[in-house]
This record gives sequence, C-alpha cells and structure tokens, in this order.
Amino acid sequence: MCVGSMDLDVEGIIHCIRQGNDKGVQAQLQEFNKEYAQCFFFDAEERDRRKQKELEEFRKNKVREYADSDSDCDEYCQDRGLILRQNLAAVLVRFIRTGAKCRLLRVCLRTLRILSRDKKVLDPLVTDNALLTVAKLAGLTTSDAAEEPADLDSEFYDDIIASLAEAKVLHNIVEDEGEVDVDDHDEETSAVDEDAKSDISNTNSGDLDGSGGYGSHRASINDMYRGAIHHKVLQRGRRDRRESRMDVEEEEEEGELGDEAQRKEAMKVLCNVVYNSSWAQERFSALRLMCGLTERLSCSASCLSPSSGQFYELRLMFLITALRPELRVQLQQEGGVSILTAALESCLEVQWKDQYEVALDPAAPPISLEASQRTIEILKILFNITYSAHRQEPNEDDAALYRHLVAILRPCLMRQCLLVDDTDELQGHTVNLLSALPLQCLDVLLSVPVEPGSQQSQGVNMDCVNTLLLFMERRLDSGDKMKEKLTPVLNLLTESCRAHRETRQFIRKHILPPLRDVSLRPEEGSTVKSRLIRLMTHFDTDLKHCAADLIFVLCKENVSRFVKYTGYGNAAGLLATRGLLGGSSSGAQYSSDSDSDTEEYRQVKGLVNPVTGRVEAEQHDPMEGMTEEEKEEEAQRLIMLFNKLSRDDIIQPMTVDAEGKLVPMTGLRDTSLAEEGESGAESDAAAEEGELD
Repeated sequence: MCVGSMDLDVEGIIHCIRQGNDKGVQAQLQEFNKEYAQCFFFDAEERDRRKQKELEEFRKNKVREYADSDSDCDEYCQDRGLILRQNLAAVLVRFIRTGAKCRLLRVCLRTLRILSRDKKVLDPLVTDNALLTVAKLAGLTTSDAAEEPADLDSEFYDDIIASLAEAKVLHNIVEDEGEVDVDDHDEETSAVDEDAKSDISNTNSGDLDGSGGYGSHRASINDMYRGAIHHKVLQRGRRDRRESRMDVEEEEEEGELGDEAQRKEAMKVLCNVVYNSSWAQERFSALRLMCGLTERLSCSASCLSPSSGQFYELRLMFLITALRPELRVQLQQEGGVSILTAALESCLEVQWKDQYEVALDPAAPPISLEASQRTIEILKILFNITYSAHRQEPNEDDAALYRHLVAILRPCLMRQCLLVDDTDELQGHTVNLLSALPLQCLDVLLSVPVEPGSQQSQGVNMDCVNTLLLFMERRLDSGDKMKEKLTPVLNLLTESCRAHRETRQFIRKHILPPLRDVSLRPEEGSTVKSRLIRLMTHFDTDLKHCAADLIFVLCKENVSRFVKYTGYGNAAGLLATRGLLGGSSSGAQYSSDSDSDTEEYRQVKGLVNPVTGRVEAEQHDPMEGMTEEEKEEEAQRLIMLFNKLSRDDIIQPMTVDAEGKLVPMTGLRDTSLAEEGESGAESDAAAEEGELD
C-alpha cells in the first residue's frame, strides 16, 4: 500500500449507512481506527525537497533514475487516499448529525479524531453545522445544527460515490500507463509546479468561504493532483505522552458511561480542528462556544472527582485562549481566574492551614500523571489570561484573588510529580505564571512560618526562593532553548531581589559569595556565578540583559561592585545600555548592608585587571627602550590604522559622553586625515629638495 493511501471501502460504508446496517459501519470503522490510531499527518517537506532535486537533475541531464520510475503512481495513490479521507469525514459528520447510536457514535467520533489531524481533510469539519454538532456532543452547547431536508441525503451520497468512482478510475489509468514519457513529463511538471504554488498560498491562508459550507462534495480531481506533492502524508508519528497507554485507555473507556466517553471523543475532535484551522478558531468565537466550555469547566471543578475528559476541556481552553486574543479577555471578564483557581485547587487536593498558607505534607505521595497534566494545562491557561497583570496595579479584590492563587502555586513549586520531566515542566509553567502576576501579591510565598529544616534569611522562609534557584541551575545546564527556559525565572528572581531585601541577601550568598580566588576570569568555571556571567555576552540580547540585570541587582546596582564581580569587559554591555559607563550610580535605593572584601581579595586587589576581573601575569612593556620620537611615531601609526578601519566601516571609534553613554568619537578621522596630509606634504617637499640638490 502506498504511504498515505487508505484501502478503505468508503463506498461500502455509505451503502451500510443508507441501508441502516449499523453493525457493518461499526465493523469497518473499528478496523480503520485500529489501523491508524497511532498515525499522524505531517508535511512531507523532505520528500518535496528530494522531488525538486530530482526534477532539477532530470532537467539538467534529461535522464530519470530507474528507482524513481513509479513516483507518479505514488503521488496519485496519496491523492486517492486524501480524497477518501475527505469524503469519509463528510459522510461521518452527516451520519452523527442524524443520530447514530451510542456505541457507534463513539466509534465515528474516534474516526473523526484521527481524520482531523490532517489539515487537508478539515473542510467538512469546520462548517457551522459540523462545529455545533460536535460541540453539542462535547457538552458545550444545547443548540442543534440546522436540519437538512431528508430528500437531500440521496443526492449527497450520490455525489460522494461519484467522486470516489472518478478518483478510482483515474487511479487505475495511472497504474495502467506506468511511466510517463520523459520529454512530456518535463513540460507537465513545470505546469504542475505553477498551479501548486497557487494551491499552497490558498491553503496556508486558512480563509474559507464565509458560509463555512463544504460546497459540492465532488472534489475536483485535477485540483487534487495539482497540490499532490504538498498535501500531508499519513505516517507513523510520536504519540502524546499521555496517550502512551493507548490500549489501556481504550479498555477503560469501554467501561465508562456512554455520555462521558462520547464527550471526551468529541472534545478531542474539537481540539484537533481548532488547532489546525484558523477558520474554526474564528467560528468558535462567533458561535460563543467559549461560554459552554467555561460552564463545563466550572461544573467539573466543583466535583469531588473530575471527569476523565477534563484534561481535553482544559486543552481546548488553552488552545482557544492562545489563538484568539478576544477570548482571553472574555474568559478573564467572566471570572476565568476564579474558575481556574478552583480547578487548580481541586486538582491538587489542597488543604489549607491559614488564609494564604497551604499545608505541605512531606510524606504525601507524588502528584499523579493525570493530575500533573491537568495542572499544567490550568497554569498555561492562567498565564494566557493574566500575562499582563504585572503591569497593572490590582484593586483590593483582584489582589486577594491573586494572593489566593499564589498560595496554591506554592505546592506547584514544592511538590514532586510521579515523573521527573513532569516536575520540571510543572515548575516551569509555575514560574511563567508567577512572573505574570503583580509582584506585591507574591509576598505570600515568603509569609509562611519557618519550620525545622527550612531555608531562611533573617527569619523569613526561603524554601520557595531556594526551589527557584535550583530550578534556574537546572535550566542553565539544559543547553537548548536557553531564552525560553531561562528568561522567565531570571526576571522573576531579579524583580524579587529588587523588592525584597531578605530575598536579595539569600540569593546573593548563593550566586555572588564574597570574592576570594581571583586567579580566573569571572566567566571561567562551573559555578552559578560564572555561568550567569557567560550569559552576559550571549548572542541573544534579551537573555544577556536578563542575566546581567540579576547580577547588577545583587550588587545593589552599584557600578564599581558590579565591575568588581564581573570584570569591565562583561559589564560594559549593561553599563552602556543604562548610560553608566562613566561609573555614576544608578540612583536605585537599597539597604545599607555592606559588602566587605575578604582578606584574600584585599591582598591582591591592586593587582586585579579591572577589564578581565582577575590578576594578570606581568606583561613585557612593548615600548621599553623606545625614544620619545619613536613612541610618538608609533602612536600616529596606530591612529592611522584606526582611521582606516573606521573609514572602511569595520569599526566605529566610540567615547563616553558626560552622561555615561557611548557616542561616536568625532574629530579622530579629521585629525588623522590632516596628519596624513601633512605627512604627505613633508614627503613631497623632501623629494623636491633632493631633486634640487
């Protein structure tokens, strides 16, 4: 069987539906679901590149490799599979709207879930009728889709069968013809390429007909072939980690109540459709399905044991709030923070000790896989709707709401999950959310009483801060996606240090201990300080500024102390950005606690090179033994070299102005040019005198 094609008897399914043979439909769909349950649709970009390379080679040499002689057949096989999937989706949407029985309905929804992974098959799934039908089965709305006259069913199925017959005939013709004539193929492929470009631009735009209708169900075979090499191919893919126990889940669903299993399958279909279609996202907003989703989540959060489909409700809410800005605002205005906080509290089974203190039992079991995944989805949604809250001054009610949320986030930081990867992911999303909330509401993390074994600073509990430091260290070691992984925790620690003296002192002892050994550059070594200082010269501007800001705040924004710990070369970037190159103070107000030097540092302080931040070995004086005239000539030569580099735009000489900012050095070029002219004039004069003599 060609990759991407499906030897599926869609025509047989249609006949079974027409005849009311539910058993026949169910048997065939179950076979389909079993075969393709673990298949995903991906853009065959690598195959496209290979085809293009072969085409260019063919045009150059006018020879086709024998091994690729059946490539055209493969393309048409994939097209036929795409047409089968499109028509199957259209048939199933019509079938479930007419009222399939419970068990068969679940099988149909599972098939639609597999089909909805392919963007090219979404046309029949993004109509208003289809969205309302699936949303009703998911429990998001009670509205019925528009009923279609019964006499249209016959015409509908006739069109489907005719479309399949046309695809089958053309497929057989391609197989019979075998290889295409070489010269003709060159011309045909060129025409196909031009049409395919237009087809791709239309597909990528995501804009469908405003009516949302599937239109004529007879797909244009020529249109299908024009986009052949660009559509998605059915391939084995990496399954979601939550679905790693696919077989067990299917068995469990058999024992679930019919309505609950049905809602879960319908929710999975909606997740796929919303993720893959911008049109579906827009219609989701226009059809006000968000209200039903919020109501579903509110009801499930109030239950003692959440339904097995709650994860997919949360996943759908995350997708729609991430993709539709107006729905973020709508959810926030309709009490989304309170609803999601209640869901988070229920998910973690929170026990309260005080108004803003959650009980943490060291002997409690790790957070289960299901609970950790639901918690992560809730945190992602909360971030979507509160990401700008830190820029606003909250009123009294909002401040109380945010403090209540932060108190629940404490166990998200402190507790362990069943899987190590889940623990890291949970802490990462918790950090993202904490960085989005108003800073003054984070004080509840420090207001917990100090207990035996707790980390503390001047009597303040530092357990959460210590967890954040350990989390930052793990992210420093990760090596990949440094910006996405590090900037949230660096910003959170920086703002916390700026606002809380105890936090700053605790973190400074951990990151910037008193200097003792200055034989190495500050960026050399494996300490947390050296790794952060290395980031200060990172190619990513945001990341290097975040790392520099944290160390600068730990130095209480004192320029001389900052240079002492990092070296002037590493510190120059931040100092130039803030206009502090002249050594002036930043003007920030900090406590008067001192930063006394150690005895080891005082002994070598005068030998430390302020640029490199370490004691350098004595260097030979390059001007030793030179006369004053020779030194002056060397200086002029250097100026002319600098001028040449500047004139060729290789470097730009800079200087520090009165405000401590870097500005272009003016006058250097003019002076050097004048000196070059004078030097040239003197040489000419000397030559003339020589001639006269």
